[in-house]
Amino acid sequence: MANTYVKIASVTVGSGGAATIDFTNIPSTYDDLVLKTSTRMESGSSEIRLRFNGSGVNYSTRFLQGNGSSASSGTAGTIWIYINEDNYATYTADTFASTEIYIPNYAGNTNKSISSNSVVENNATAAYSQLTAGLWSDTSAINQVTLHHVSGDYNQYSTATLYGIKKS
Repeated sequence: MANTYVKIASVTVGSGGAATIDFTNIPSTYDDLVLKTSTRMESGSSEIRLRFNGSGVNYSTRFLQGNGSSASSGTAGTIWIYINEDNYATYTADTFASTEIYIPNYAGNTNKSISSNSVVENNATAAYSQLTAGLWSDTSAINQVTLHHVSGDYNQYSTATLYGIKKS
C-alpha cells in the first residue's frame, strides 16, 4: 500500500527565537505522524525534549550517537532528541541541524513509540549524528506535539513541519 503524506502544519521561528515549537489540535484521522525539523541554536544546552499532550511524565529513551571519531549510547527518562552541539555559534554559519521523528499509531489506545534520526551540519572535523528510540507510556491519543529546547532558544528561521500519514 502507498503511504500518503499530508501536511498538517508548519512552524517557522520568528525574530527573537523561541524556546518551544508546538503543534496543537492534531486531528486523529491519520495512521501515523512524521515531524521534520531544520533547527539552529546559538546558546544553551543542545538537548531537545519531545512532549505529547503537555505531559512531562512516563517517557523513556535509548539513543546512539557519533561525531565522526567516536560513538556513545545511553538512556534517559524523557524523549530526548539530543543533537549534540546543535549548531552552536562555533559551527558553520547559517547551517541547520536536520531531524525526522516518526510516531506510529499516534491516535491508537496503546503506548506511543517514536523513532528519530538527527544530523548536525558542520564544515569541520566533528559533526554529530544520532538515532533515538523513545516511548511514552500513555494510551491517550496524541493531539499535541511540543519540541522543547531545554536551556536556550531555537534561532530565527528554524522550521518544523508535521505530516499525517494515511496508509491506503
